[in-house]
Amino acid sequence: MKERLIKLYHWSNSWTGTIVIVLLVIFFVAQAFVIPSGSMKQTLLIGDHLFVKKFAYGIPIPHIPWLEIPVLPDWDGDGHLMEGERPKRGDIVIFRYPVNPKIHYVKRCVAVGGDMLFVHNKDLYLHPHEGNDYVLQNYPKELIVEIEGLLWVKNPYMADHPGIHHDPTVTNDGRYPQQIFNFGPVQVPRDNFFMMGDNRDHSNDSRFWGFVPYRLVVGKPWFIYWSWDSNYVPRWERVGKSVEQIEEMMRRER
Repeated sequence: MKERLIKLYHWSNSWTGTIVIVLLVIFFVAQAFVIPSGSMKQTLLIGDHLFVKKFAYGIPIPHIPWLEIPVLPDWDGDGHLMEGERPKRGDIVIFRYPVNPKIHYVKRCVAVGGDMLFVHNKDLYLHPHEGNDYVLQNYPKELIVEIEGLLWVKNPYMADHPGIHHDPTVTNDGRYPQQIFNFGPVQVPRDNFFMMGDNRDHSNDSRFWGFVPYRLVVGKPWFIYWSWDSNYVPRWERVGKSVEQIEEMMRRER
């Protein structure tokens, strides 16, 4: 046993061992991801470098980094070697862009399979698939609106996630896409998810290109390992923080 451990140690220190270990980590545990746009600010900022927890929603089919070529076939057609929990309402999710699966996007899940939603005057309205009783039991009554017998929750995530916001300079004057102001209603198909950016008026999301199926879900943010602004000035206060810690910082700064 001791000899095997010694051999394993020496192998892990070889070039081959190092490459294999790094690939296994990237394939199954964590992958580096850089926030490329401002669609999730103030929660996640351009220049945030974070690790993606790849086992949060099952084990996705591993892809060769940068080339994004799958290493193994997708036998079950669900994009995962092992199925896991599905994204929940309010989760920030890293997924493959449905229009071009080689590109990764990061957005917040605002509705899951069976839910109904619409946008009116920028406000998001959600009717969870669990029904009216669930709404009454889980949401403040001041957020609940009844429309034709269904109970809808107005802006259900803003109170808990301080990074969600609108841009008051974006007005419905014909210069901006109509989906920002009015959209739906739609019902999310089974095992699909509706994603929106926290920077609601500057986000290319499900309002424009549709639902995200589970097979494209990759993982969720783990923690920020590095961050700098557009002038390459480090944002030390963000380094090592999880999304939950970043949101707590924002609450204290309000």
